[in-house]
Amino acid sequence: MRILSGIQPSGRLHLGNYFGAIRGHIALQGEGECFYFIADLHALTTIQNADELALLTREVAVAYLALGLDPGKASLFRQSDVPEVTELAWILSTVAGMGLLERAHAYKDKVARGLKPSVGLFTYPVLMAADILAYDSNVVPVGEDQVQHIEMTRDIAGAFNALYGEVLVLPETRLTETPRVVGTDGQKMSKSYGNTIEIFASGKALKSSVMGIVTDSRGVADPKDPEACNVFQILKLFLDAGARGRLAARYRAGGVGYGEVKKELLAAIETRFAPHRAERETLLADPDRVERVLAEGAAKARSAARRTLERVRKACGLPALPSP
Repeated sequence: MRILSGIQPSGRLHLGNYFGAIRGHIALQGEGECFYFIADLHALTTIQNADELALLTREVAVAYLALGLDPGKASLFRQSDVPEVTELAWILSTVAGMGLLERAHAYKDKVARGLKPSVGLFTYPVLMAADILAYDSNVVPVGEDQVQHIEMTRDIAGAFNALYGEVLVLPETRLTETPRVVGTDGQKMSKSYGNTIEIFASGKALKSSVMGIVTDSRGVADPKDPEACNVFQILKLFLDAGARGRLAARYRAGGVGYGEVKKELLAAIETRFAPHRAERETLLADPDRVERVLAEGAAKARSAARRTLERVRKACGLPALPSP
């Protein structure tokens, strides 16, 4: 089984990235052949500063390694290091329907929030389809907001196969264990909303983020609904089932103050990520090591993508790829 997923280097990584994607990606390392890419080409739709993009791309690579990705078990690479994907994206664009792209939730949402409606933003799902199909991916773990993209990938692959035969593997969606992580304001945690808690934050910055989580005006003695509390929704990600149940019961009975729970969350974040922060600092001091991991991952990814592109070219009547 081949597992494929990607993450955009669009800002500092936060708890939504960790619980919604990275934790699951690392857990899947022993379950199949894993390809994880840093979507720097996708990021060009929002980041158009060269130094910033390079820095954020390296940050993502360092984060994955610091949080436990094993290059011996999973291939980590930059999307832009596999040019076969961009060629495949063009070929797929010749069979993708305009109506399909016009229905993309992500496109409509970003335009509604003021992002320039570029051609790249509009055709984003085609490049994502190429990302997935290039590696004959069987399983794509995603959050709930990405399910439509996998469905679109299957539609595009189906349209290609209907014309040219069974050339492309249709992927299956696997929802991540935590498909939606609440932000400090109660919306989905997202860099776009400015409501994140960064994975590697520490000291005053971390305390400010946690203590700034929005709560209602209920007092300590008042019973509270844990499911309606932003602090509980984040803290429960760090707790086992028993601890979650006990804390939820205390909420409903009354006697729990938001300040107390915020301090518990702060301690939980420190306990979980302090060792990884130390590893991150080690990796930042050794950029050559990080670059070797990305280069090795890209070599494996290109080998797989090249085989797929050869099949696609042959099916379409295009000449074979030139020798590498």
